[in-house]
Amino acid sequence: MMNKAKGPVWHKKQKEQGVIPAGLRGVDQEATWCKSHADGWVYGHGSFSLTNHNNPVLGCFLWMPNSGNEAKRLWLETGRLKGLTDYVSMDSKADSYPLFRELKRQRDMILVTSSRRKVNKTPHRIRMHQLMQEPELKQIYKERSYRVEPMQGLVKDIFELDTCWMRGRKSNRWLFAAMGLAVQMHQLVAYKENRSTWKIKQEVLG
Repeated sequence: MMNKAKGPVWHKKQKEQGVIPAGLRGVDQEATWCKSHADGWVYGHGSFSLTNHNNPVLGCFLWMPNSGNEAKRLWLETGRLKGLTDYVSMDSKADSYPLFRELKRQRDMILVTSSRRKVNKTPHRIRMHQLMQEPELKQIYKERSYRVEPMQGLVKDIFELDTCWMRGRKSNRWLFAAMGLAVQMHQLVAYKENRSTWKIKQEVLG
């Protein structure tokens, strides 16, 4: 998820040249540019989250560079889940046969993603695409739309995270982790009390 940086935008070409225009004050020099189909170009900081498909609870909510590779972060964060989960699901950013292969080989996990037909030319890619079309995996991928994606939206809504609260990587790193922890604590209470783990905004904010 992309989160706009606090302060003014440092235009891409000027950032690449290391030139801060005269009068541009309060710019977050550690933010980066990234583009998505939904939001277009955004100058800011990224966040990465994991969510349990069976129980709607936040697994983690962490800072990452706005321009960072989410598939690589998925690899890093799922290492601790070896033996605890059978499937991991991510959008087409994770459409990588090497990632698919290594998750299965090293962690006995099946990657469920959106396979791009245009790159399905090798036998391995063709087999991976065929596997993604199986009903069980298509259902798991479908669940992302109402079990995984909204969880980041929940964090963003609770903390009004359209714009980062602070500047810089270090500040946002600990702040995002604290936000994730606060949500996890209150979701755990709600889960134990058999309440909705989505309706926790008031409890989190006090």
